[in-house]
Amino acid sequence: MLGNLSKYTPLFLVLAVSGLILLLRNIHTLEKFNCQTVSALYQLQSKLDSAFRSPGPSQLDRNQSHCASLGPELTADEAAEEHHLLESVAWPEPRLSAVPFRQSSDPSRSFFVILSPGGEWRVGGQLEALVHMHDFHGQPKRHGGDFLLARLLSPELRAGVAGRVVDHQNGFYSVLFWLPWAGPAQVEVSLVHPSEAVQVLRRLREERPDRVFFKSFFRSGYFSETTVCNLCLPPRQPLCNYTDRHTGEPWFCYKPKLLGCDTRINHAKGGYQKGLLTSQEALLFQSDINIKVPIQASGPDHVIVLSERKEKPETERSVNGDAATYRPSGFYYQDAWQTLGGVPIQQFNDTGAITDCLRGKVVNIYGDSTARQWFEYLNAFVPDLKEFNLRSPKNVGPFLAVDSEHNILLRYRCHGPPIRFSTVAASELRYVANELEGLPGGRDTVVVVTVWSHFSTFPVEVYIRRLRNIRRAVLRLLDRAPDTLVFIRTANLQAVDPEVSLYNSDWFSLQLDTVLRAMFRGLPVVMVDAWEMTLAHSLPHALHPPPTIVKNMIDVFLSHVCPKRKSQ
Repeated sequence: MLGNLSKYTPLFLVLAVSGLILLLRNIHTLEKFNCQTVSALYQLQSKLDSAFRSPGPSQLDRNQSHCASLGPELTADEAAEEHHLLESVAWPEPRLSAVPFRQSSDPSRSFFVILSPGGEWRVGGQLEALVHMHDFHGQPKRHGGDFLLARLLSPELRAGVAGRVVDHQNGFYSVLFWLPWAGPAQVEVSLVHPSEAVQVLRRLREERPDRVFFKSFFRSGYFSETTVCNLCLPPRQPLCNYTDRHTGEPWFCYKPKLLGCDTRINHAKGGYQKGLLTSQEALLFQSDINIKVPIQASGPDHVIVLSERKEKPETERSVNGDAATYRPSGFYYQDAWQTLGGVPIQQFNDTGAITDCLRGKVVNIYGDSTARQWFEYLNAFVPDLKEFNLRSPKNVGPFLAVDSEHNILLRYRCHGPPIRFSTVAASELRYVANELEGLPGGRDTVVVVTVWSHFSTFPVEVYIRRLRNIRRAVLRLLDRAPDTLVFIRTANLQAVDPEVSLYNSDWFSLQLDTVLRAMFRGLPVVMVDAWEMTLAHSLPHALHPPPTIVKNMIDVFLSHVCPKRKSQ
């Protein structure tokens, strides 16, 4: 008889476990349980969580390239645009896929020379330098693909301007500068990443978009679970689909074992994947060796720029065919940013001038923490702006400040996922495109959008889709309210080390910045060139630019909100 009962043991166990799970899921409706019972059940829940825990981020598939294909199907025009944009950010590849470290680019053995075909340099003219890259053996490089940055500085004049780098794909690079001031000017060239490191970054972007992972907390009654979330997750267990119904922006979390998808409480950054590189690849990412290291001049590294001639000579030819027409978006002089053409930039140095400019305005700022810097600057600098306590998490928002006397409303809200902030309530996860659709717009409405940094770990197609939705919403806003003033803040340079390079390298930012400019080119929006404003200044690069640079960005912003009237 005992033998007959033993064969039913598995069935009894299944029924017992099923009954227990049903009891646990409905415990919050049972009010007669005493404290000891609840405590025991909490311990049991913890054991169940351990038994049914979601796969950790380290268990995700290595090839995540399908991230790029998520979202709504593209129209023919959208597909053509995406193809063109991807071509515009294509990067030269080395002839060999794997190069020994000592054959990679070495900035300490590379050099640049200032070319002087005319023997003098004048304001409004062009200076050209030629960079020759060598490897750690001292041998000249025979291919391109190194990521270089260049600027022209004058510490005496507190002046600076960004240079343009032209890759000849043979180990030589031309660096071109437009000359905006008279006086001393010093050339600075640096290697951000050797071409061999760029190839590693490109692989990580395509194959490991999970290298920054996210999580969400779920709760119902006494029970809670935390699961891994991301843009694309291997379907090893059921998924909660949080794709936005209006924009089609995809987002997923692993479904909790005991709770429903509608019990999600928040969103947060989970952490960073480690061990992404081989030992040989790691050699390509070394501080003071091959990450943002200056390249020295062979010969003089500075020139004296003379005043502009009254009669302008014919444009001189350059190594690069279209280089003679190169001009930056602006430059610093006496630490003040000046743009070339368009609205003259004013200096808003006192609170009264800012208050007068923003009188009667509603300023809506959307985006990441570099957009939040604008809210923080204005809120701190204008004394009559009073921030309302919305009980928002610090550094997350949303934030709201009001100057009732001058009728000024200032708002900030972060963009939707992927967002790497600490913890954002699920109810506060809003996509910028959807927020723009809710604005009536008008001459007293100002919009600022900054979306870039949190997309650096994903394929470029993901960023293109997000910008396309934002652009579509901007155009609809301007169609119903043409007087609305819209600002797009570009990406900026930042400090990088071996670890940061893998998640937030300036190379990722450059790719996104190129796409951003192309997608909004020719539209009635104001582009605030944070890239050149951080490159042209002598201050160290930082993800959140220092106050001096933020102040200059705000001056550009306010100069467009309140353009200087022409003298009668």
